[in-house]
Amino acid sequence: MPDTITDTRPFSAWERMLAWRYLRARRKEGVVSVIAGFSFLGIMLGVATLIIVMAVMNGFRNELMDKILGFNGHITVYSARLQPIRDYERMKMRIRTIDGVATVMPFVEGQVMASSSRAATGVKVRGVRGVDLRALRGVNNGKLKGTLEGFDSSDGLAVGYRLAWKHGLTLGENLTLISPDGAETPFGVTPRIRAFPIRATFEAGMSLFDSSMVYMPLKAAQEYFNMDDGVTGIEIMLTDPQNVDAIKAKLEEMFPTGYQFITWKRANKTFFGALAVERNVMFLILALIILVAALNIISGLIMLVKDKGGDIAILRTMGATRASVLRVFFMTGAAIGIAGTVAGVILGVVFALNVENIRQFLSWLTGTHLFPPELYYLSQLPADLDVSETTLIAVLALALSFLATIYPAWRAASLDPVEALRYE
Repeated sequence: MPDTITDTRPFSAWERMLAWRYLRARRKEGVVSVIAGFSFLGIMLGVATLIIVMAVMNGFRNELMDKILGFNGHITVYSARLQPIRDYERMKMRIRTIDGVATVMPFVEGQVMASSSRAATGVKVRGVRGVDLRALRGVNNGKLKGTLEGFDSSDGLAVGYRLAWKHGLTLGENLTLISPDGAETPFGVTPRIRAFPIRATFEAGMSLFDSSMVYMPLKAAQEYFNMDDGVTGIEIMLTDPQNVDAIKAKLEEMFPTGYQFITWKRANKTFFGALAVERNVMFLILALIILVAALNIISGLIMLVKDKGGDIAILRTMGATRASVLRVFFMTGAAIGIAGTVAGVILGVVFALNVENIRQFLSWLTGTHLFPPELYYLSQLPADLDVSETTLIAVLALALSFLATIYPAWRAASLDPVEALRYE
C-alpha cells in the first residue's frame, strides 16, 4: 500500500480489498470470523425457511381453493324459506343470460348414513344431472374409474375412492344409504333405506371429498329425499371466480325476493381468513430469524472495529477519509448479508420446487407417514413459489443486513486517530 491514499473515489479498489481482507479468517480475529460465519448461516437459513414456508402456505391456499371451487359452485342459490325450489328450470334459463356465467347446476342435497358389511359412515349425497357431473373437474378427471355415461338413467352412484375403500366396495357392488327422513307411519317417521350400485369412483385429491361425497342422478335423489319435482338449490359456476360479487349483484336485481345467494367467499370466509392470518403471522415470526442474524452482524463488526482501531488510525493518517472508512466496514458487513441472502434464495427455491419429493423421501427414511391427508385434506404437499414474494423476502434480508452495518461502520469512521494510536 502506498505511503498516502490518493484514490478517494467511493468503493475504490483499496476499499474493496480491505473489506475482503477483514472478512477472511485469521488466527487473531478467530472470534470475529466465527460470528461472521454464524451471521451468514442465520441469514441463509432465515431466508430459505421464509421462502419455503410462504411457498407451501401459498400452495395450500391455492390447492384448497381449487379443490373447493372444483366441487362447489361459485354462487349457490337457496330458497329464502329453505323450501325446495320448484321453478328451477325457468330460473336456470334466466341465470344463463348473465355475462360471466359458465354453468348452472340444480342439485338435491342431503346428509345420510352409508352402510355396508364393513363400515357405517356419514356422507353427503348430492343429486345432479349427468351433464353437470361430467363438467366437474374434481370428479371427471384422469383418475376417474368406471363411467359417467348414461348416469341419469343408471340409478347408480359416483363415490369418492376413499369412501369405496373404507367400505370395501368395488364397481358394480351396492352401497346402502339410510336417510332419517322417510315415510310417515302411525308409529312415526321410518328411515328410508335403499341400496344403490356404484358406477364410478373419483379421486379429487382432497380427503374431505374423497371420503364423504356421493353423487346420484337428480331424479333418483328427488325421489329418495321426497323432493317431488323440486331441488335444494342451484349452483352457478363463473368464468372468473373473482368476479363473484358483481354477478351476485345482478342476480339480486333479477330475483329481488324469495331467494338468498351464497358466494364462495362468504361460504369459506372463516377458512380462508384463518389461512391469511396464519400466513401473515408465520411471515413475521420467521422474519425474526433474519433480524437475529442481522444483529449478529452488528456484534461481529463492533468487535472487528475495536480490534482494528490501530489500523483505522493509520489509514486516517495516510489520507483515508471518514467516508472511506465507513464504506470499508459497510462493505464488510454487507458482503455477509448479500452472500447469506443469495445462498438462502437458492436453497429456498430449490427446496420449494422439490418439496413433495423431499416429503416422500423423509417418509421413506423415517418409516412414518408425513403430512397425512386425513388431517390436512390434501393428498400431497403443495408449494406455489411466488416470484414477487420471493423478491420481497430477498429485499427484506438485504435491507436488514445493510441497516445492521450502519452503526458499526459509523463508529469506525468516527474513531479519533490520536486516541486510537495512544495505546498502540
